[in-house]
Amino acid sequence: MRTLRATIVLGVVLCTVAAGVAMAGGDDRRKGKTKKATAALVDGNGKKLGYVTLSQFRGKVTVAGRVKGIAPGFHGFHVHAVGKCEGPAFTTAGGHFSAPGQTHRSHAGDLPPLLVNADGSASAAFETDRFVLAQLRDADGSALIVHAGPDNFANIPPRYGTADADTLATGDSGARTACGVVK
Repeated sequence: MRTLRATIVLGVVLCTVAAGVAMAGGDDRRKGKTKKATAALVDGNGKKLGYVTLSQFRGKVTVAGRVKGIAPGFHGFHVHAVGKCEGPAFTTAGGHFSAPGQTHRSHAGDLPPLLVNADGSASAAFETDRFVLAQLRDADGSALIVHAGPDNFANIPPRYGTADADTLATGDSGARTACGVVK
């Protein structure tokens, strides 16, 4: 009986707090301020491999998506600076989305790696405060890229020497295997 009573009391408290936030104008969802974008991921031949949804709420963007048909293992996953996905190499998407002078690991477009299962499928969901949707929708747009290899995030232990240009630019994540224009 205590558990039921505690649950009811907690439910009433949460509803009261939510109503107070909404009345004070603090709940962006009630005002329709959740912003969304999508990207359909395709391979170099234009075959659809999956999708990604980006939802912005209170200054953070939730990135969620699914993909299938990609080689198993870890893959670099990044926002690139130009909203063009011309195959087969997707070089039209430009470099990583970042402020001038930033190197890899500090790029605003550096996202968590994508782990693809043995059957070629993967799903991911995470939140970031490194960009907002308006920045991705600038004059030349943005694209999401899945790379062929894992991303080392420019983590080169000192015993191996200094990071080379490829590591500082891309994390050595290799070719671009899937691309989706952020819309």
